[in-house]
Amino acid sequence: MTAAPTRRQVVAAAAGLALALAAAPAAALPRGHHRMRTLYIAGDSTAAQKYADAAPETGWGMALPFFLHQDLAVANHAINGRSTKSFLDEGRLDVILEAIRPGDLLLIQFGHNDQKITDPSRYTEPWTTYQDNLRRYVAGARERGARPVLATSVERRRFDASGTALRTLGEYPAAMREVAREEGVELLDVQELSLALWQKLGPETTKAYFNWTPAEQDNTHFNPPGAIAVARLVAAELLHTRVLGPSDTRRLDEEIPTRWITWPDAEESRT
Repeated sequence: MTAAPTRRQVVAAAAGLALALAAAPAAALPRGHHRMRTLYIAGDSTAAQKYADAAPETGWGMALPFFLHQDLAVANHAINGRSTKSFLDEGRLDVILEAIRPGDLLLIQFGHNDQKITDPSRYTEPWTTYQDNLRRYVAGARERGARPVLATSVERRRFDASGTALRTLGEYPAAMREVAREEGVELLDVQELSLALWQKLGPETTKAYFNWTPAEQDNTHFNPPGAIAVARLVAAELLHTRVLGPSDTRRLDEEIPTRWITWPDAEESRT
């Protein structure tokens, strides 16, 4: 098994990419125009960029640009297996905060891996350490003039015998909602939105949205249709909460071809 990168390696490898994402578009704008805004994603495997060796698995962050105007860039820093704790401990929030600028957005979605009570490198307690960590993300963005946005975790595919979609995320969504209220941060309740979508689609149809392949039946991660569906929920909620305006979003009611999803080679851009 490949050794986990050190904090220094993570910061060194990712800082250049993150800074380029934030700075390059501004350099291309004509004089007198405002710098392009960037929406940064801090999250886990449900949102993360996937590579050719993982296809057809698809993070919803890969599909989000399809629903945002081209003047709003997406810098997807979500990565497999991370919790609020491990993302911080590896210096990944530091990389974002080195690049983020006033007017940018930081979308924060964690919870799946914070639940892993047997793994001390990732586990957080929902009403203490999880909330404390979320406040660090919020404060870091605000200190740099950026706007933090909290998003409850997308729900897994789980149904009871009667076909009712079940909640699987414990108290973490409620704990995030409380932080949003206390800190005055906009909340995207992706848990509830995705749960309603899975309920509408039902146990059989939802299989086509998750990473069900001949080799595995994955009820957590998405294939292209699922990633597109969740990204649509996120973009629509960004509009509904007025984090974004109508001119920032597009295609919310349009069909997105799954062929638009692409997976780069594993060697490309991986930290």
